[in-house]
Amino acid sequence: MRFARSKRVLRLKTIDSCFEELKDSRLVEETFTVDEVREMLDGLQVVVRGEVETELINTTHTNVLLLRQLFSQAEKFYLRLQTDISELENRELLEQVAELEKTDFKSSSKANQEYVKPKLAPLNEGGVAELLNKEIARLQEENDKLKTRLRSLETHAMSALDEKTKAERALKDLQKVQGEQQITACVQEITSLEDTVASLQEDYQKSLNANAASTKDLQENLVSAKHDLLRVQEQLALAEKELEKKFQQTAAYRNMKEILTKKNEQIKDIRKRLQRYESDE
Repeated sequence: MRFARSKRVLRLKTIDSCFEELKDSRLVEETFTVDEVREMLDGLQVVVRGEVETELINTTHTNVLLLRQLFSQAEKFYLRLQTDISELENRELLEQVAELEKTDFKSSSKANQEYVKPKLAPLNEGGVAELLNKEIARLQEENDKLKTRLRSLETHAMSALDEKTKAERALKDLQKVQGEQQITACVQEITSLEDTVASLQEDYQKSLNANAASTKDLQENLVSAKHDLLRVQEQLALAEKELEKKFQQTAAYRNMKEILTKKNEQIKDIRKRLQRYESDE
């Protein structure tokens, strides 16, 4: 409360200085217009609003830090704190706090006297010891439960180990009795597998040989077909040449060739005449 009161007095002095500064800087004339008065009041409102808002925010943050310290100390002693928000607006309690502040802070005539800080009542050690004893009892109870569970697990483990030993002995005895039979069966199975593998290899080799023979036949057929194709093409070319030669030897071919020759000469003569007429013009 003493800290809060000092901060509050300091902020009030700041607000008073805002008014004094306005008086000294602006109230230098005897008369002011309505607009000038409104401007001064608006400026003063902004300054005062900022100061009050800053103080409220600072007070809120300070209270949060104080509550955080109290809660941290309470957690160390495993205490559960509860708050009632409705009590913060209880007028009777607020008046009691105000009265406590008036009583705590004396008038200015007693300000220089030594101030004796009231001491809080000592914490009830019995309550803390009781909580610690309860916690110790709870831990011991959990420890006993864990020990009981451990003994039970050890018993089960020993029983499982005995059963495992018995099973191993029975398995060894069974292996001694059935050892020769299992070996014979394994040899027979291996022999059968070897025969199967040999048969599969033989079939595979036969398939490879058959495929190789088929591939060779196909290649020979392909080469023969290519030779036949070349021979046919050659015969076709010779037939075309002979046909063209026979056609050139016919009378129709010769007559047509003479007609084409005459036509070409006529075309050349006409072109010459055209060139002559064009040059004359």
